[in-house]
Amino acid sequence: MLRQRFRSALRTVLAAALLVAVPGATTAAAAPENDGPTRATIRYTEYGVPHILADNYTDLGYGYGYAIAKDNICLLADSFLTVAGERSRYHGPGGSGNDTLSAATTNLNSDLHFRRINDSGVVERLAAQPAPLGPRTEVKQLIDGYAQGFNRYLAQTGRDGITDPGCKGAPWVRDISSTDLYRLFYALSTIGSSGALADGIVTAQPGSTVRPPAADARTAARFAEGLGAPGSGALGSNGIGIGSQGASGAKSVLLGNPHFPWRGANRFWQVQLTVPGKLDVTGAGLLGTPVVEKGYNADVAWTHTLATPRTFGLYEVHPAPGDPTSYLVDGVKEKMTSRTVTVQVRQDDGSIGEVHRTLYETRYGPMVSSAAGIDLPWNATTGHALRDANATNLRGLNTWFGFGLAKSTADIKKTLSDTQGAPWVNTIAVDRSGKALYADIQVVPHVTDDQADRCGTDLGHQIFPKTGVPVLDGSKAACAWGSDPDALEPGLFGPSRMPSLTRDDYVLNSNDSAWLANLKAPLTGYPRIIGDTGTARTLRTRESLTSVQEGLKNGGFSRASMQQMLFADRSRFAELAAADTAAMCSAFPDGKAPSSNGPVDVAAGCAALAAWDHTYTIHTRGSMLFQRFALKLDERKVALWRHPFDAADPVATPNTLDTGAAGVQQAFGDAAAELHAAGIPLDAELGDHQYALRGGEKIPMPGAPEALGVLNLIKGQWDPAAGNTDVRTGSSYIQVVAFGDGPCPDAATLVAPSQSADPTSPHHSDQTKLFSAGRWATGRYCEKDILASPELKVVELS
Repeated sequence: MLRQRFRSALRTVLAAALLVAVPGATTAAAAPENDGPTRATIRYTEYGVPHILADNYTDLGYGYGYAIAKDNICLLADSFLTVAGERSRYHGPGGSGNDTLSAATTNLNSDLHFRRINDSGVVERLAAQPAPLGPRTEVKQLIDGYAQGFNRYLAQTGRDGITDPGCKGAPWVRDISSTDLYRLFYALSTIGSSGALADGIVTAQPGSTVRPPAADARTAARFAEGLGAPGSGALGSNGIGIGSQGASGAKSVLLGNPHFPWRGANRFWQVQLTVPGKLDVTGAGLLGTPVVEKGYNADVAWTHTLATPRTFGLYEVHPAPGDPTSYLVDGVKEKMTSRTVTVQVRQDDGSIGEVHRTLYETRYGPMVSSAAGIDLPWNATTGHALRDANATNLRGLNTWFGFGLAKSTADIKKTLSDTQGAPWVNTIAVDRSGKALYADIQVVPHVTDDQADRCGTDLGHQIFPKTGVPVLDGSKAACAWGSDPDALEPGLFGPSRMPSLTRDDYVLNSNDSAWLANLKAPLTGYPRIIGDTGTARTLRTRESLTSVQEGLKNGGFSRASMQQMLFADRSRFAELAAADTAAMCSAFPDGKAPSSNGPVDVAAGCAALAAWDHTYTIHTRGSMLFQRFALKLDERKVALWRHPFDAADPVATPNTLDTGAAGVQQAFGDAAAELHAAGIPLDAELGDHQYALRGGEKIPMPGAPEALGVLNLIKGQWDPAAGNTDVRTGSSYIQVVAFGDGPCPDAATLVAPSQSADPTSPHHSDQTKLFSAGRWATGRYCEKDILASPELKVVELS
């Protein structure tokens, strides 16, 4: 038996190891303390990383649910509260929702959004379907076991025994069911579509008197800004896959560097999952998901980046005369479906009341009153409905489970094609044979350029070219989304129509479109909704391409050199503009720059900028001033460059900062004034004023926001009195994996926020301090490496 072999090995190898017992659990070397059999064994290595071993998938999920609840029970409980639509019952109708699960701006709007979903029964229907449309059997077993393990931990501690003060004794911490987990995964799948439009869905009512938006370029620009440019929001990533021709001392190397929230349901948690002879995969998953979403096994490693295709579209509908809740399709009246949603709400006096809201749906999906910051009034003649391509997607669970079983990049691509469950991500992977894969095989609405032109409304003709979001005429049945023979369900592009590229040198993505996954093999010929081509790349993409080209010229990438490249923290914007900025600074009369409030002293910053090495490591000086300057330029959409973008030279252009422009000079003065107001010297060290808070400790943070073009993205909260404090989004689970001749992957990993959100946990800040120091944890995949951990602790759950 597995348990007997494991215990024998443990006694031999781990005589000095610390073996930990918990109530209702046993140590690996001890006899069971109860009558039940051992269900899962959890081996903890450095930094609290669990390696979970079980004989079957249900017990594997049991160990997963127990271990993740131990580290993050408050974040999980809050997520389950959110997707149950019960925030208002415990926290009141105000608040700010949970922005890691939807864009709802209040608890009430969040609850209305999720109650609408729950009352429809869509999640339960999807979970009950057979694969591939529903979860495969092994996934269902993992989900069932996860819920059991979570509940086991809660029963063991009780609400009052929870150590995290964020939910200790809280009445909203409760047992969960498999349905809670499916609902949470569904929320994560739809966060960029119906979740992003939650406010507009729950406030859509007939009889609006709001003036409709003008169908012009200005409205399209506002819509694009509301959506957020690729990579500029809360989610983003870099992925670089190096094949055999680009690797040094290895067959392939992968960098996975997702930029995700350091809190909430989108926080990553590292784990290894093993059912001997069936599954052995390690990496990280989002809280509440029982699968490894970015990781590796013995033969293949993969990561994801946020993709550019928008997974929703809008339909303009025309209400029937005198009946605003009916609409016309090909001249025939069609009644909307109505559903009255009820939310329990805590009143100011502590009593519980109810809010009732009747919401409406069309054949396309729910009516909406706004999208991406523009109003979409529902009046007597016009309204808009949302169609969400991920509205029937629980398939992503099958996608990530299948990745764990993959033996090659070809298997990764096949899994993407067979499951069609990747909700909003590109995939970058490498394998033991030296192949590197880029694939944007994901859920995408089947809207061709011809259909967007033929069926697009006036507003759609403005918005679609700029953003890829279609706005189609809902009064014509012929304007329904199309489909492909290889699509698992109608309305989606089939995988054969999606961009993919397999190379021996490299592939990469940093949240731009598929166009330049490899400079030698541009990907073109795809519909606009999948992504644009021949357009300026973000500074982070340009830094990725520059760094990879430099690495290839210097002999190729090893695991160590890839790690060094990431933590060099070089700023592409600084490489292009810092020297000119320093010269501009020195040229200001009397050392004073213009600002919105008059001349401001910048003299102390000029020398720091001139001496700065253009990186965002924690001891650099001048980098904070340049960061605030870049953000002021970005905030005001100031025209930056003298030399425009050239599609024939997309890495080097645009370039040359227009330092003579009044807007550029004023932005610099405003940045300096901002630092003066915060009491921050213009030549201050970055880490003194950019840090993560852990209790009362300030942990200096390297990296920079999107506008700086630094691969190691960090986004703090700007405090006018203190600086760039308390990181909320940035580099999260980072992995560099290399495959060589040996059987074990050569990996280094890092969970930048650390494993646990519980401030009393020893693993609340340990990896955050590693991240601050530019250090990594050893990736322990093979059994010999796990057993060799100097901090090995073993828990057996009976």
